[in-house]
Amino acid sequence: MDFLFTPEQLAFREQVLKFTIKELAPLAEEMDLKSEWSWEAWRAMGRFGLLGLHFPEKYGGANADVVTTCVAGEALGEGGADGGLLLAYGAHSFLCSDTIMKHGAEEQKEKYLPKLATGEWVGAMALTEPNAGSDAASIKTRAARDGDYYLLNGTKMFITNGPIADVIVVFAVTNKDAGPMGISAFIIEKNTPGFQVGKVLHKMCVRSSQTSELIFDNAKVPASNLLGAEGYGFVIALGALEWDRSALLAPGVGAAKRILKECAKHSNERKQFGRPISRFQAIQHKLADIRIYYEATRLLVYRVAWKKDQGQMLNHMEASVSKLYLGEQGMLAASDALQIFGGYGLMHEYPVEQYFRDTKLSSIGGGTSEIQRLIISRTILGEK
Repeated sequence: MDFLFTPEQLAFREQVLKFTIKELAPLAEEMDLKSEWSWEAWRAMGRFGLLGLHFPEKYGGANADVVTTCVAGEALGEGGADGGLLLAYGAHSFLCSDTIMKHGAEEQKEKYLPKLATGEWVGAMALTEPNAGSDAASIKTRAARDGDYYLLNGTKMFITNGPIADVIVVFAVTNKDAGPMGISAFIIEKNTPGFQVGKVLHKMCVRSSQTSELIFDNAKVPASNLLGAEGYGFVIALGALEWDRSALLAPGVGAAKRILKECAKHSNERKQFGRPISRFQAIQHKLADIRIYYEATRLLVYRVAWKKDQGQMLNHMEASVSKLYLGEQGMLAASDALQIFGGYGLMHEYPVEQYFRDTKLSSIGGGTSEIQRLIISRTILGEK
C-alpha cells in the first residue's frame, strides 16, 4: 500500500480547501444557529463539481476514485463547512446517487445522475423506519405489483434530505416470506402520487441538514423505477452503507484536524497561573490524544477507500472498525477539545461547541456502535 497521495490529489485537496474556506465556512455558523438549509452553499458545491465527483464523465462527474473522493471530503471538513451540509452531501452523493450509479439501468442513470451531479436535484435514501433502525431487515414498508406500477405503503423515519429531496432510493418489502431477500429498492420522485413528506424533525446536531419522516399511502411508482431486481434491495442497502462507513466519514477526519489546530492555538493564547495552559501536562495530554485520534481515524478511512479502489472485496468488518472508531473515540476527542476551551467551549462563538454536538451522530447514524461491534465480533467468530 502506497501511503503517499499523487501530486494531482494534493493539488485538488488544496483547491477544495480554499473553496471551502472562501465559500462554505462563512455560511456555517448561521446555518447551524438557525437550523436552516443553505441553497447557496449547496449550489456552490454543485458548481465546484463535488456532488458528482466520482461519477463517470458521461453523467456529469469527474470519474474520481474513492481515495480522491475522500481527499475532497477531508478538505471540506478541515475547511470548516457546516456539519449538516456535509451530512446532506453524503446522503446525496453516496447513499442515493452512487446506489443509482451502481445498480441502476442505463436509462435510470441517464435520467437521474446528471441532475444529481450538478445539485439541481437533491438525493436521499430511505431505509430506516419508526420501528426498524439497527434491525434494517425488519422494515414494514410494502410494495405490491399492480400492472405497470408498484403501490408502496409505509413510513420512513430520520431521512436526511427528506424534506428537500427530488429523488429518493426507497426500500420496501416485495415478498414478506423471503426475509431480507424479500426487500427491493425503488427510485421515487418527489411528485409521486401517494407520497408525501411527513413531520420535519429538529435535531441537537447537524441542525442545518433537513430531516423528516416520509409517508407512502398507495404511492404509485412505475415498475421501471425498480432498482436492480426484486429481492435485491438488502444487498443494495449493504453496499450503500459501506460508503456510509468510509467516504462519508472523511469530512469527520478533516474536522478533527481543524479542531486540533484550534485547540493548539487556544491553549497557547489562554493564560492561567501566569503561563499559557499549553504548558500544563494535563492539556498537553489532551492535545496528544486528539492527534492520535486524528491519525488513527485517517488511516482507517483511507484503508477502506484504498481497498475499494483496488477492487478488493471488503468484509464488512473493516468498514465497521472505521465507523466505530470514529464514532466512539470521536466523542472522547470532542470532549477533550471542549475541556481545553473550558467555559468558552460551551459558547457557540467557538468551534468546539458545534463540533461536540455534531460528533455524536457518528456513533448513531449509519449503524450504531453496538451494531458495529456485533459485525466485528461475528467476523472474528466466523459467523455470517
